[in-house]
Amino acid sequence: MRYIRYAILAAIAVCLVTVALANRGPVTLTLMPTEVSGLIGIPDLSITLPLFIVIFLGVVAGLLLGFVWEWLREHKHRAEAATQRREKERLVREVEKMKTASAETGDEVLALLDKAR
Repeated sequence: MRYIRYAILAAIAVCLVTVALANRGPVTLTLMPTEVSGLIGIPDLSITLPLFIVIFLGVVAGLLLGFVWEWLREHKHRAEAATQRREKERLVREVEKMKTASAETGDEVLALLDKAR
């Protein structure tokens, strides 16, 4: 299983290197269009990067956005699981308390049921 994982990671690495080598050309990214930045009075903020870095940053940003979106979407399920876990623990404590109480009072029916388990 470990070798399969290494083979998949190697294939992904080869694909990423191939994309990086094929897209080495510089690209200028601008924060806002020149007309809008001149109208608002914000200086023209731009940066020049190789295209493969822009592609990889876009993929990473999409993954992070997807992870956060999924984490927020699953909040109700985690909250419900926590509530049910607390309820289960409360019921287990209550059953244990009832068992000790029945053992102290000497209830014969409950003692027979406990022996049957």
